[in-house]
Amino acid sequence: MREFQEAFYSNFIEDDRWEYIVDGLGVTLKITFFAVIIGIVLGFLVGIIRSTYERTGKLKILNAICKVYLTVIRGTPVLVQLLIIYFVIFASANVSKELAAVIAFGVNSGAYVAEICRSGIMSIDVGQLEAGRSLGFSYWKTMWYIILPQALKNVLPALGNEFIVLLKETSVSGYIALEDLTKGGDIIRSRTYDPFLPLIAVAVIYLVMVMIFSRFVTLLERRLKQSER
Repeated sequence: MREFQEAFYSNFIEDDRWEYIVDGLGVTLKITFFAVIIGIVLGFLVGIIRSTYERTGKLKILNAICKVYLTVIRGTPVLVQLLIIYFVIFASANVSKELAAVIAFGVNSGAYVAEICRSGIMSIDVGQLEAGRSLGFSYWKTMWYIILPQALKNVLPALGNEFIVLLKETSVSGYIALEDLTKGGDIIRSRTYDPFLPLIAVAVIYLVMVMIFSRFVTLLERRLKQSER
């Protein structure tokens, strides 16, 4: 017990090393939050373009661009994408590491959200689209007022799970020397030469956050099922 207390003091109390964990957690949540926003906006835009092409044959060029985007992003590791965006694309620009990480994770998440959105739109019966058109709505008004609200309801649980996946993916941010939660634990390890407690603390924090967000997703799914009755 005494050895554990000494190790805890050395890793977290001495020199206020707990601040690395707290500051890193803040960076992780910030990156995740803004990346989710980018991912949702980009994903829904790509999903609408893809579903529009599948149902009407329009937007052929945009659909081709979206297919290339999906193929490249989903076919390469997020870590490689992060390194390319920071060390290649923004190599000559004065862009902060946080912004580069937000863009990288947002673009990566958008590819997966796009397929979630597309499947949600395509799950709505085509009769809904025809009914909207028969009421005098344009295709885009029908999509906005009739199709998307129903599709969003269907894909909300999947979007919640994508948020959880994105939260864990941000743990590779340290590869661009960004002091996120994982990097904070690694800094403590480098100061105390004790890898056990710092890394366990990081793992526990991630686990707690995932459990909390998973609970929210479960409650959301139950709420949606109740509203369908």
